[in-house]
Amino acid sequence: MKPLKPIPDWDDSEKPTLPGGASMPWHPPHRRAAYAAIAVLVALTGGLGNALISANLPLITGQMGLQATEASWLVAAYLMVNVSANLLVFKFRQEYGLLLFAEIGLGVYAALAVLHLFVGSLTTTLLVRAGSGFAGAACTTLGVLYMLQALPRKYVGQMLVVGMSLSMLATPVAWLISSGLLDRGEWQNLYMFEAGLALCAFAAVVLLKLPPGVQIKAFERTDFLTFALLAPGLALIVVVLNQGFLRWWFDTPWLGWVLACAVVLLAAGLCIEQQRRNPLVQVRWLLGPTMLRFIIGAFLIRFLTNEQNYGMVTMMRTLGMGPDQMAPLFGVILCGVLVGIAISALTFGPKALIPQLSASIILLGSAAFLDQHRTSMDRPMDFALSQFLAAVGSGMFMGPLMLIGIQRALARGLDHIVSFVVILSLTQNFASLAGSALLGSYQLHREHVYSTELVSHINAADPQVAQRLQQQQQSYARLITDPVQLRAQGNAALAAVAKREANVRAFNDVFALSGWIAIAFLSWLLLEVTLRDPRVQHVIRRKKAATSSNRGSP
Repeated sequence: MKPLKPIPDWDDSEKPTLPGGASMPWHPPHRRAAYAAIAVLVALTGGLGNALISANLPLITGQMGLQATEASWLVAAYLMVNVSANLLVFKFRQEYGLLLFAEIGLGVYAALAVLHLFVGSLTTTLLVRAGSGFAGAACTTLGVLYMLQALPRKYVGQMLVVGMSLSMLATPVAWLISSGLLDRGEWQNLYMFEAGLALCAFAAVVLLKLPPGVQIKAFERTDFLTFALLAPGLALIVVVLNQGFLRWWFDTPWLGWVLACAVVLLAAGLCIEQQRRNPLVQVRWLLGPTMLRFIIGAFLIRFLTNEQNYGMVTMMRTLGMGPDQMAPLFGVILCGVLVGIAISALTFGPKALIPQLSASIILLGSAAFLDQHRTSMDRPMDFALSQFLAAVGSGMFMGPLMLIGIQRALARGLDHIVSFVVILSLTQNFASLAGSALLGSYQLHREHVYSTELVSHINAADPQVAQRLQQQQQSYARLITDPVQLRAQGNAALAAVAKREANVRAFNDVFALSGWIAIAFLSWLLLEVTLRDPRVQHVIRRKKAATSSNRGSP
């Protein structure tokens, strides 16, 4: 790893930990505060645009005249670029410096957002979302590096946890500010704010640059071949997960062809990586039992956060709640995330990893079980306690998850860090997307079951049903005079009520499922920890030795 530029005469306390990272010289307090502020700004810029689109997708869909399947591409475009851009971010900053990548990403993102204000078509909207995904890949890492400059080196672990968790603030902040941005009902305000935020972040990283680090020759020609295979393969997986629920998995043949192409591209890319001397992705290491357990665990704990991101949000939307009604609840959620991040940072350390992960799973599971008996009369603030617990759990898990992965990567060598960064990003992105798709499919299935059950009990001869039909008809009596149409409208209104109640019951099943997954995950984690305890392993070895000696004796 020969440096591409002369290395300054740093003290041991100032040297960067890894090539591509920033050095850590002494800063006065006001400059450390500025680094912390820029870290928050940059981290929010990377995810807030996509969070604003997700929070206001129904409004954007209506105002732009889109179908639901077309509007879903706005979210998919971000992830399609974001998941693949992370393949090159680490090596790019090792060779060229992350600042250049961030300036390119933020510059392109800001330019596309400004352009969209003047054009406003679906094509430019998708380009802005793709640009947001490209910038987000750099902004997440850039936010961590800026946060590391906020305190002296002895607090690097705590600042690493805070920096990695900042992106989780994007969703609650988006819900909090959406009503103010859309007070006149113009979706263009979202993109005006997004463009302004990108320009502010671009100006901030240019004005207050990170301290220099060590740059080395990192890229090889085969890296770009691997990227050309893996990037479209991952993007196609995003397409399948994004469109599968809306178009339904088995009713859309082209989804099968897309999935087949994704498998071929990913298999080809991984085969090439497995044969390389200096691979971009360490395939053998990732497919080993230790890393497979880490991948499954990272996927599952992110999957559990969909109880909030999909379950609660979609249920409230089904009951007619929008950003105005949801803002107070997301204020509570924002406080919960901040509490979770603070707990994770303050208790940071090797001995706290498993307790933090266990506490996070318990909090997420508890929130799910608290929500499993909701009714159509519930409103956003009725979820305050459960969603605060879920938010604390969401804010806690990233720190220990990251430290466990970094420890395992560094134990194998610096060249394994790229693979860890990529796999952590993939598990978090795909767990979020797959969670929404799978839980949405389960909810739809249960809704059909409950709808059939409820409709089968609607009998006009039943006095209670007849009374309810009469009440529904009376509500339309002033508008409709034709008895036949009035009766039909009453029946339709009662059917809508039955569908609403079926949806609520189905969401309760989703919450219960999330809770049971949390219990199973926690049991598996505790079993893994117990079996890896040296004392337990010693007892197991003694029992195996005793069994072997007994078998060998006559």
